[in-house]
Order: sequence, then C-alpha cells, then structure tokens
Amino acid sequence: MSLANGRPYLAIPGPSVMPDRVLAAMHRAAPNIYAGALPDMVETLWPDLRRLAGTRHHVGIWLANGHGAWEAANANLFSAGDKALVLATGRFGIGWAESAKSQGIAVEMLDFGKSSPVDPARFEAALRADRAHEIKAVLVTHVDTASSVKNDIPALRRVLDAVGHPALLAVDCIASMGCDEMRMDEWGVDLIVGASQKGLMVPPGLGLIWASDKAVERCRDAGLRTPYWDWTPRFGAREFWQYWHGTAPTHHLFGLRESLTMIFDEGLEAVWARHAALARTVWAAFEAWGAGHPSIGLNVADPAQRGHSVTAARIGPAPAATRLRGWLEGKAGVTLGIGLGMSTPEDPAGDGFLRVAHMGHVNAHMTLGVLATMQAGMVALDIPHGPGALDAAARVVAGAA
Repeated sequence: MSLANGRPYLAIPGPSVMPDRVLAAMHRAAPNIYAGALPDMVETLWPDLRRLAGTRHHVGIWLANGHGAWEAANANLFSAGDKALVLATGRFGIGWAESAKSQGIAVEMLDFGKSSPVDPARFEAALRADRAHEIKAVLVTHVDTASSVKNDIPALRRVLDAVGHPALLAVDCIASMGCDEMRMDEWGVDLIVGASQKGLMVPPGLGLIWASDKAVERCRDAGLRTPYWDWTPRFGAREFWQYWHGTAPTHHLFGLRESLTMIFDEGLEAVWARHAALARTVWAAFEAWGAGHPSIGLNVADPAQRGHSVTAARIGPAPAATRLRGWLEGKAGVTLGIGLGMSTPEDPAGDGFLRVAHMGHVNAHMTLGVLATMQAGMVALDIPHGPGALDAAARVVAGAA
C-alpha cells in the first residue's frame, strides 16, 4: 500500500513547481510570431525583467537551459585565450569553469570547497597577483544549486574596487533569481546568468542574460560569438522576428509573462521575505533532527551563507539519504533532490546527502508537508534523529506569518 497516490510534489531545485496560472497561460494555440498578441506581450517583459534583477541595462532571452546561458555568457564575454577567474563554491561553480574551458577560455579556478563561500582574502590575493590585468572577468555563483552556498556579491565588488582591478563581475543567479535579493546595478554586477525553471516558475527552456553597458562595450569584439549566442542582435533588434534568430519560444514567453505578474503582484521584496522564511523553516527542522545526531546536519554552517531557494543537507550514514528519498517518492509522493556534487571519499556516490528545494511557487503548507513526510520516512526507515523538528518548523512559520 502506498500513500503516494494523489498530487505528487516535486521538491527538487529545478524544475520547480509550475503554478496553475503559468500552465494556463501557456495552454493556447500557437500564436502569430510576426505581429499581434505575442510581440505586443513580449514588449512588456523587458522592463519587468530589468526590475527583477535590479538593473536599467540590457536583458536577453535564449532558447536554452542554464548550461546554455553559461555558454551565451562565455561567448559574449571572451575571445579564445582570454582569462577568466572562477570562484567555485560547489558543483555549479566548477561546471561554469568547465563550460568556459571547453570554449577555449583560459580558466584560473579558486575552489573554496562545498560548504563555504568565497574567502575575500584569497580572492584579493589572486587579483593582486594578476599585475598585467589578464583576468577579463570573474565568474561566480550567487547560490550554488548543489551546495546551497550563497556568496556575498557586494563584498566581491568591494574587493575588485579596492584592488583597482578592471575585471568584469559575472554572477550565476540561476538558483537565486526571484528567491534571494539581487540588486545588479547597486551591487556593481556586470553580467547575470539566469534560467526559467527555478524561481521564475516556468518550465525549463529559457536562458537569460542581463548585461551592463560596461560589459557590452568592453566585450564588443568578443571572438567566441556565434550567430545564435551573439547578444548584439538581441539587445538591438528592431523587429520581433529579428530578435530570436529563429522561432521564438512562444509558449514559454506567455508563461514568463504570467510568472512575472505573479511576482510583482506579491511584491518582489515580499517574495524574497517568503523564501527567507521558508528556508529558515527547513533549517529549524534539520537543526532539531541533528541535535545529538551528528550524521544529520545542514551543509552550510552559517545561516548568512545559505541560499534561500534550496537546502543541501546530510542524512547519514550513507546511503540513508538515498533510502529516505526513495521512501518519500514511493510512499509519500514527495521527490527530493539528489546529493549532486556532494561525494566524499567515504561516500563516493553522495548517498548521504540530499537537497530540499523551497523555490518559486512554494508556501508554508507545502514546506511543512515535506518536513512532516521526511520525518515519517525517518521513522519508517529507523534513521536516528532528534525530536521536536516539526514543532521548531511550525514556530518559524508562526513567527514569520
């Protein structure tokens, strides 16, 4: 007998829960791609996308996932042989470095591990060692989807400014856009990479780039551009059909219009606050489960260094986390994220780690329901854990509400 029958819940860090309003907006016949409702609607996206990222500068959309958005960023920032400094705080920082290397970019990577943010002192030392200013851009994740580490982006800008290094600051916000605070212009960010399937609550398929005037001007002659990835026609197109380098992602765009309406109806700062409260709810449960049980714990020790969209945690000993994930999906209808990139010598498959997503179209009862079913699974599987987790989570929700 299974208790999973009914509406399943996908609590993985992308694709996130798709709101009924977004799905309904997409459920339509194919539109005219040359004139009429679609081009008229898309004109309303640009100001809202700028507002979302906190910028007055350029924004572009490609038919791509996050990896495609990395490639678009790389192609427009660099020529072959240009140097990038990558600040890695988890698997997706390393992934961006690998993407850049595969395109012929000379990559220097500072790896800060899987549980810690960028160390400003090490970052400063790397910049000062670059006396010839060969580093063209610094690439960093805001929130790494695998580790859930959140980096202090304004602090990185302060280091660049203090050293007087001219490198551009490029930030992967795929896991954080629409979930964690982002103020592109105020924080001195030159380029942002985003995607549709997480905080923006739209199915995978849209890769987004926000770029400053400085980035566009300095990278005007970037040699890695190909016709599809080139941002020049996207930032300067006069006709709708010229923008997309082919057919537009018609139904995704209608979905994006609805998701942006939902975000701004709620209020962007209220959206950030909701995500922060739900993240604290998950953290409170894990802290209670882990009391007296060191095999259970959050991947990132300092709450200020954790993203608000996803929580990476260990439930050991391995393969306890994988067993729990299997029980939840099969018996309770809840799917959690795998321990992506969290392998250790003792746990090469990462079976002692999992991820709980709380991004996008998520509210208190959804998050509390995930935590309650997780506790039921730990009871069913005889995974030792501390008491009081659900009470602790409920207190966070009560206080936030």
